[in-house]
Amino acid sequence: MALAHSRSFSRARTLRRAAVVAAATTAAMLLFAGPALAHITVTPGSVPAGSGAVLTFHVPNEEAHADTVKVDVQISTDYPIAQLLVEPVPGWSISVRTITLAKPITTDDGTFNQAVSEVIWSGGQIRPGQFQNFAVSADPMPVGVSQAVFKAIQTYSDGNVVRWIDVPQPGQAAPVHPAPTVTLTTATAPARTAVVGSAPAGSGTDGLSRALAVAGLLVGLLAILLALTAGRRARRLTAGIGARAVTTAATDLAETGEKSGAGVPATAQAGARQDRAPANTKASARRSQSRRRG
Repeated sequence: MALAHSRSFSRARTLRRAAVVAAATTAAMLLFAGPALAHITVTPGSVPAGSGAVLTFHVPNEEAHADTVKVDVQISTDYPIAQLLVEPVPGWSISVRTITLAKPITTDDGTFNQAVSEVIWSGGQIRPGQFQNFAVSADPMPVGVSQAVFKAIQTYSDGNVVRWIDVPQPGQAAPVHPAPTVTLTTATAPARTAVVGSAPAGSGTDGLSRALAVAGLLVGLLAILLALTAGRRARRLTAGIGARAVTTAATDLAETGEKSGAGVPATAQAGARQDRAPANTKASARRSQSRRRG
């Protein structure tokens, strides 16, 4: 019985350890998936080349003990945007830098010798666990290229600087700090058609990040179920061991009573006396018949 008791508790400990390992794996997956979900993205994720669009930069704070105090978005001058207007953000100051183009840009609105190369938002705060959206109007979007890359630099109140400047490459792993990127598709409408209010699409790494987060949640649920199952099984094993111990003790007591005679029920003893009674009666009858013949 002691051996079975030991094996049952060993099995219960194994199940509990498996549940702990699964929970730790879930925490690790969520820990590594977290930063991937916190990068700066731009929406919409794709627009027709040559069209106008309102681009919104989604900036979350990924630090636990510092505020985001400055956001710097750079516009490529290889494929400049003729007209780029910045939407005001309450509590933030806006600084716009321009360059003189070596080759002027001609659009339906005329010819432009200068273009915006950088937009800087500063003076505000994005606290831990919060985000802020910064929007610009770009008209027209570049043509002759498959994507528009907007490198972003995020500065924190503790002096930490995160550079979201890596460009995703086809066939390669997603970069750790991807730059916000807009895919440029073939225009199917007049160039002046504005693309406004599109649903957020994010960059190419969002799909992987979401998949990791979902996988982590699923593993977490499995870990919880495994822990609950281990607890119930341990309780059942303990209860079964106790019941078997009681049954074994009762059986041993009964066997001891039968051997000693002290534990024989009174009804059984009475039955034994009744079994002996007929034999005594027959002996008395034979003695009476012997006297009569004599």
